[in-house]
Amino acid sequence: MDIGPDDPARPDVTALLREHLADMVATSPPESVHALDVEALRAPSITFVTARRDGLLLGCAALRELDPAHAELKAMRTTAAARGTGVGRALLVHLIGLARERGHARLSLETGTQPYFAPARTLYAAHGFVPTGPFGDYRPDPNSAYLTREL
Repeated sequence: MDIGPDDPARPDVTALLREHLADMVATSPPESVHALDVEALRAPSITFVTARRDGLLLGCAALRELDPAHAELKAMRTTAAARGTGVGRALLVHLIGLARERGHARLSLETGTQPYFAPARTLYAAHGFVPTGPFGDYRPDPNSAYLTREL
């Protein structure tokens, strides 16, 4: 599996991101959907990566710099065929390493509190993420779980 920088506007990635947003809208109230669209994922403060095997898209994720000491994990998604195969873990480990390389002291994320998001919360907890309060532009929201880890 190869993980590296990619363009979220590639057709296969755009399709995966549309699926991601559709699932977020289906499982969370509109005010609690924090998924970024393709243009937002192309911002200079964001590093967007994909996981591929022989060119086939397996998943994506992004690292957004909030400030020099703090980064946020965004757009974590694996394809349906890749779920349960370690792709999500590999993307997470890759972005933790990238955040460390860039000198960030803290990495945070927002995910849902609904049962749909339980596998994601389990993955993050297994990699040292613990509950925290809202960060960045987030506000208290019963539909959002805020997690962080020191690097």
